[in-house]
Amino acid sequence: MLPIISNQMDRYRALSFVLALIGLVAVPVNVKLKAAELVAVSGMEELVSNETTEIVVIGQGPRSTKLPGTASVLLRQDWVKTRPLSVNEVLRRVPGLYPRDEEGLGLRPNIGLRGLSPSRSTKVLLLEDGMPLSYAPYGDNATYSMPPFRRFSRIEVLKGASQVRFGPQSVGGVINFITPKAPDDFGGELMIGVGENGYGEIDFGFGGPLPIEFARDWSYLVHVNATGFDGVRENTRLSTQDIWMKLEGSIGANQALSLKIGRAHEDSQLTYSGLTALEYKASPRANPFSNDRLDFVRRSLSLSHVWDLSPDLEIKTSLYGVSFDRDWWRQSSNSAQRPNDASDPLCAGLANLYMGCGTEGRLRGYQSAGLESRLKWKGSFAGADTVLTAGIRVHEETQKRRQVNADAPHLRVAGTSVNGGLKEDNVRTAKAFSSFVSFDLDYGKMTIQPGIRGEWIDYGRQNRLNGARGSTKLDVLVPGLGLSYELKDNWIVYGGVHKGFAPPRVEDIITNAGGSVQLDPEESMNYELGLRTKSRFMNFDMAWFLMDFDNQIIPSSVAGGAGASLTNGGKTRQFGLEAALTAPKLAKGFKDDHYWSYQLSLTNLTQARFEGVRLSNISGFVTTSVTGNRLPYAPEWTAQMSLSYHLSERANVSLEFTHTAEVFTDDLNTVAESLDGQRGLMPATSLINLTVNMPAWSSDANIYVSVKNLTDEDIIVDRSRGILPGAPRLVMAGLITRF
Repeated sequence: MLPIISNQMDRYRALSFVLALIGLVAVPVNVKLKAAELVAVSGMEELVSNETTEIVVIGQGPRSTKLPGTASVLLRQDWVKTRPLSVNEVLRRVPGLYPRDEEGLGLRPNIGLRGLSPSRSTKVLLLEDGMPLSYAPYGDNATYSMPPFRRFSRIEVLKGASQVRFGPQSVGGVINFITPKAPDDFGGELMIGVGENGYGEIDFGFGGPLPIEFARDWSYLVHVNATGFDGVRENTRLSTQDIWMKLEGSIGANQALSLKIGRAHEDSQLTYSGLTALEYKASPRANPFSNDRLDFVRRSLSLSHVWDLSPDLEIKTSLYGVSFDRDWWRQSSNSAQRPNDASDPLCAGLANLYMGCGTEGRLRGYQSAGLESRLKWKGSFAGADTVLTAGIRVHEETQKRRQVNADAPHLRVAGTSVNGGLKEDNVRTAKAFSSFVSFDLDYGKMTIQPGIRGEWIDYGRQNRLNGARGSTKLDVLVPGLGLSYELKDNWIVYGGVHKGFAPPRVEDIITNAGGSVQLDPEESMNYELGLRTKSRFMNFDMAWFLMDFDNQIIPSSVAGGAGASLTNGGKTRQFGLEAALTAPKLAKGFKDDHYWSYQLSLTNLTQARFEGVRLSNISGFVTTSVTGNRLPYAPEWTAQMSLSYHLSERANVSLEFTHTAEVFTDDLNTVAESLDGQRGLMPATSLINLTVNMPAWSSDANIYVSVKNLTDEDIIVDRSRGILPGAPRLVMAGLITRF
């Protein structure tokens, strides 16, 4: 049992009892749904068939169009046609999302949503099979690693009121990466890819039934990925390895288990320090920080149990744990945007400290674990076919953060030099209890989905260098209400309102001296109104959205200031329109088995501005009002379009186009470029990708050729820590064979 259960049981016993009572002794059951139908229940629904124990966000089937909120489902069989190099290419298919590149492979995703800051995906809840993908979702939601997206069978994105069923992040949206079911028959797939800039990748997945007589109802799935890439800048080398395994099966007529184990490792010559304006002008892809190194190991484990107590009642319980150890050694510099070691007299006064000065080791260790139980009841309530879902979760996470300085790049050990040694030694904790209840009330043409979530968080921080300790608490209730109505002929109008909440980081709510910081909770009211339809020939979804923040928390570096601390952004407002259109078979081609397909996602962020009284965060301008200015890194327009010609089910040619409008990079909306490269308008970008998939020697083998950034555009993708360039033109080729 997790310690938090005993520590906080008195505090939450009443709420837990109420939720359990609602689920177990709710109104008598009048309606019974078949297990297969439960896959398609609208809302943040779980699959309850014991064929799988994964949680899905949206589901599939005729009822999925009645979901009372904006939602997108990305299927692997669709995105593989364009042979994406990173998860960013896949996520650009979702309107409202702004995935920003960094190192070229999407290993550190920066996903913005509806004008929220994309930095480290802090305002998005990332899940894998419904379990937290990030390693500190309560105390530091920054994402520094991403599993290989090739192991996922689908990606689901939900931005409406239904997301209150998951937490703690409910400001922006939920992105749930779904792994495939372990196959009933032995089989697999091997992909080998090569390309420019040293790109090489092997992706191998296989599985089948266990070859054990007494475990004939059990299947396994193994996925292995190894990738190498020289990146998009000089003096860079990326190297990742990931192995993941799933074992699932029945333990009785009405029960199922799923065990997942994963280990990932990255050892890269990599920096996230950008270039100054003069450096970029001299050589856009230069990287003066050749001594920067990133090394991490991520271990994950989850065990899920599903029990169908009756045709109308199901309980799913999941135990999960993540361990993430990260060492990022960064070459010192006394410029404002980069780490520095001012105690080193040999480096004093230099504008940029290249190879002769010290390094700064940012050494991090994260451990998190949780236990979650969800109860689902289906029946009749208030005259409607009803699905009630209720759940509780206990979660604990610990961050161990150390900073070690060394006088020379090769001295990456504390105490090996006069000026080296331990500069920071912190332990930061977050203990949380959460609970939710949600109804799906189906009245035929109309569906109503009310829900509420509670989060109770205890923060703690210990400074091991001076012995200072501090703690604080944060409690919040997050309600939501969604509604959909079928007009006619499968045209659905939907809308919703929900409270958005994102917890602050431990380091921003408790100081290094143990004091509490008056950093207000990040809260908003989110509204949306949409229209969708689905047919054999076309899927269309369009929604207007409004995010009205009482207080938006903005990274200081993103707002144009120095450092990594957070600042109260005050009142902000984001309003816009997003639309998605897919045509699986737009028109016939030259032959009967040839056809065209089309896909479009479009976002117009009409407003993304500071409201109320708000002063600049930039040194020297802290008395300047920025009320009415546009938020940093909030492009007015983003668009993605792909057009494919299918010469059969196995051969196709795809042309993909993406566009991002110009963005401001500070709260002053500065247009002119600053000398350090951190401020100034970031120009609009348009990129074209071309992919050709062709059959190989058998029906189970394909080869492909893909060209990214076909016109070789020079683009800037980020300025928050200096100028980061986007990827140049890259030509890649590969082989896929199935068995």
